[in-house]
Amino acid sequence: MDIVEFLLEPLRYAFMVRALITSLVAAIVCGLLSCWLVLVGWSLMGDAVSHAVLPGVVLAYIAGVPFAVGAVIFGFLAVALIGLVRDTSRVKEDAAIGIVFTTLFAFGLVLISVTPSDTDLNHIIFGNILGVGPDELVQIAVLAAFVFVVLVLKRRDFTLYAFDRIHAYAIGLNPRVLGATLLGLLALTAVVALQAVGVVLVVAMLIIPGATAYLLTDRFGRMLVLAPVISALCALTGLYISYYADTAPGATMVLAQGTVFTAVYLFAPRQGLIGSRLMIARRRARDGRPTVAEDASGLPG
Repeated sequence: MDIVEFLLEPLRYAFMVRALITSLVAAIVCGLLSCWLVLVGWSLMGDAVSHAVLPGVVLAYIAGVPFAVGAVIFGFLAVALIGLVRDTSRVKEDAAIGIVFTTLFAFGLVLISVTPSDTDLNHIIFGNILGVGPDELVQIAVLAAFVFVVLVLKRRDFTLYAFDRIHAYAIGLNPRVLGATLLGLLALTAVVALQAVGVVLVVAMLIIPGATAYLLTDRFGRMLVLAPVISALCALTGLYISYYADTAPGATMVLAQGTVFTAVYLFAPRQGLIGSRLMIARRRARDGRPTVAEDASGLPG
């Protein structure tokens, strides 16, 4: 099998074409949002919101309204409850996040178990990218396009919010509104990624691409390009591997992202655990200075 046949074989099936489009759309918007989540330090918040939207999605299904409506409502509810527990008790924020998102997630599981449905609602938890229909694809594309446009148009404001909220307030921006907007976009993005990887693995797509790009560059502008590209390539690679190896598509895509992060963590030129040391050794060798090992070998025994 040559490379062209290898790439075109899965695309002979309509469900694989829809899965490919869905995975790329979800990967790009998750990768873009992940840049701000990593900088703001909202990894746990991303985990909380992505799990807390589950009961909202199920209730939206029961009410016959779009998933995004229930997801946004419960996303904001989760944030409000976290703030309430943190501000009115001795419980710290990380504990409050754990309490709220596990409780709401459990509530969603209970709703799934008692909700009669012609479809398997467990797909919300584990993802069902191969079962995405034309109507669902349109909904995913519309939500992703909205999130993408808002992030691009407001990227300077969100970046200033991430780096210096006091300065943002001083120049007339409202940090509370910016934070609430990011949380709303997070809830919408979680809905976009639900079909691809499910609630359980959404947080990986919301964190790993930004963290990987953060290790590769010191410039936020480049980070905004690298994260979506890495995320999209991993989604594409994972989907093809899952097709030929008969593995779970969502989990394989996330595993591909984790593999890339591990490689970058180890071998990135400046921030990599091994790569940074190799770069220092090359510089020393180029400048004619002894390396650490050579210095040590020259010490008296």
